[in-house]
Amino acid sequence: MSASVDRYRVRPGQRFRLADCDPEDNSTFDGEREAAEAEFAALNDRLEALQELLHAEGRHRVLVVLQAMDTGGKDGVIRKVFEGVNPTGVRVASFKVPTAPEMARDYLWRAHQQVPANGELVIFNRSHYEDLLVVRVHELAPEKRWRRRFDHIQAWEQMLADEGTTIVKFFLHISKDEQRQRLQDRLDDPEKRWKFSLGDLKERERWHDYQAAYEEVIDRTSTDSAPWYVIPANRKWYRDLVICRILVATLESLDMTFPQPADLTGVVVT
Repeated sequence: MSASVDRYRVRPGQRFRLADCDPEDNSTFDGEREAAEAEFAALNDRLEALQELLHAEGRHRVLVVLQAMDTGGKDGVIRKVFEGVNPTGVRVASFKVPTAPEMARDYLWRAHQQVPANGELVIFNRSHYEDLLVVRVHELAPEKRWRRRFDHIQAWEQMLADEGTTIVKFFLHISKDEQRQRLQDRLDDPEKRWKFSLGDLKERERWHDYQAAYEEVIDRTSTDSAPWYVIPANRKWYRDLVICRILVATLESLDMTFPQPADLTGVVVT
């Protein structure tokens, strides 16, 4: 992976501070916007081809985790970056308020039901990390209990990696001012208003609590086997470009090949 994109990867063992990450950054691309869109289009085509290869080979599993503050762009990334991929080999798993059956089991149970099988790419829209974020900010469990989850999650992700799952985690980093503008845009646009909820404003009041929670989550759970990338996300075009670069590089690193069919000598289609 190029150094220009790898700069957004959080290295284990190095103190991570979210305040050091600029959500306006676009420093790995210094050309015109049109050139960025052309690069993205080429990368998107490459991603589609690699995902088709992943599905055809049926040997690797890929898990993409998307986390962000409200309006951070998770749905936008799924629509834009994964546009055109083969839905046969791609799934999106969304994690909302736990259901009664999920609440009756351990907090990782519902996430484990959704991990990719051989040949699959699965996108977690929110994820198991909600049980280290929402639970912490809203004090839904004692601190002693949720703090143990850092070790649980690291061990669980390591097990997935050891068993053949490639994991890549993205935090879409926006500023508080950008969130305010996006919420206002939803409120002002009749076609987006359905996305707006008064609960979004209540959650916005806890901005600093969530930022502290995310900082510790990223600092403590970015590993060599399951790295976090903190993506500058104020500029949507740049966000999508960087994520597409990382995904293409990740899939190319798997060194995949199309399976060879049985000997077809003499076979004629009539």
